[in-house]
Amino acid sequence: MTTPDLPPELAELRERTRRFIREVVVDAEPAPGGRLDRATRDRLQAAAKEAGVFAPLVPTEYGGQGLPIEHWSPVLQEAGYSPIGPGVLNCMAPDEGNMHMLNLIATEEQKKRYLAPLAAGDVRSCFGMTEPHPGAGSDPAALRTAAVRTDGGWIIDGHKRFTSGAVGAAFCIVMARTPAGDGSPEGATMFLVDLTNPGIRVGEAIHTVDRAIDGGHPHLYLEDCFVPDDAVLGEVGLGFRYAQVRLGPARLTHCMRWLGLARRAHDIALDRAGKRELFGGPIDSLGLAQHLIAESVIDIETSDAIITKTAALLHSDPKAGSAMSSVAKVHCSEAIHRVIDRAIQICGGDGVSDGLPLAQYLNEVRPFRIYDGSNETHRWAIARRASAGRRATVQAGERYLGDPVVGRDGGA
Repeated sequence: MTTPDLPPELAELRERTRRFIREVVVDAEPAPGGRLDRATRDRLQAAAKEAGVFAPLVPTEYGGQGLPIEHWSPVLQEAGYSPIGPGVLNCMAPDEGNMHMLNLIATEEQKKRYLAPLAAGDVRSCFGMTEPHPGAGSDPAALRTAAVRTDGGWIIDGHKRFTSGAVGAAFCIVMARTPAGDGSPEGATMFLVDLTNPGIRVGEAIHTVDRAIDGGHPHLYLEDCFVPDDAVLGEVGLGFRYAQVRLGPARLTHCMRWLGLARRAHDIALDRAGKRELFGGPIDSLGLAQHLIAESVIDIETSDAIITKTAALLHSDPKAGSAMSSVAKVHCSEAIHRVIDRAIQICGGDGVSDGLPLAQYLNEVRPFRIYDGSNETHRWAIARRASAGRRATVQAGERYLGDPVVGRDGGA
């Protein structure tokens, strides 16, 4: 991976991260399908702080490395080379997205109470958006969890599911529908809810194929959950707007982390293909294997390029960057899956065993085509934006190209 425009101090951070992941973290990985235990996580996080690689995206005033968004990718790809790397470095979902949003939106008191301990790795968090049918999933407008005003605060009632990270989390950022009033529009509002609040309860676990997100993806129940006025994150009624502040970059950081894991899978396949002999020579001398290897290089490089473009847009034009993050999410989630699947194919029977970690890698990345909005939903949004953009361009005076030219030589 080469990044020619990376400033020297950030190139040094990437190199430190690369060494730390490969020399310290990889040897501490649990067996495929296992979860990182708390004691090992705490030990590795302490080592990451000592190595100066902890919390790369967090501002320096909160103990992080202060990495600017346009340069997130090289470091997060290095972190993602190990499935536990992002958790160890405190740049894993949902905490990473929550920290980004808290830094941009929260009050100073909220930052002190929630962002500071989260950035330090002392606590974990979760984000409560997804609900059981017919509630919000890929369609946020279907949000059913509701909050109503009461003396000194709000009462929240609702049911969330797939609340990633909720088991063991200290707090949840809950999205709830709120009525118009006091100059605020009807819409959605974000609330900071401590999980020690008696009105919120972590419910049944949802057993999924992925293991990298600490705290699972359980149900979350809110019943007469009272929160004070200062629990509102941002302004009342603007929750959907703030969600885009979080979701655009969060989609992209998923791409970055999983692309790092795809690079790891590709390295495993290359090592295997270069050493194992078949039909009189190493596997990587066979045309069919070379085709698989070349296709994976193409998928890795195109994913890297689209991530870089999207990160630059998120820095210079957040609205355009958020739209482009849908393109990146669809392309990368599918390309990364293909890279790991090809690595399994190259490694043969060992690829689907737990002797190599590739099958677990495939389990980790498969849900990404659903999480953060299904790829089908993103394709729908991408197509709508493309069609609307072209109509606006033509209406502004650009030549319309859709009609056939009659009378050309050779026919219509």
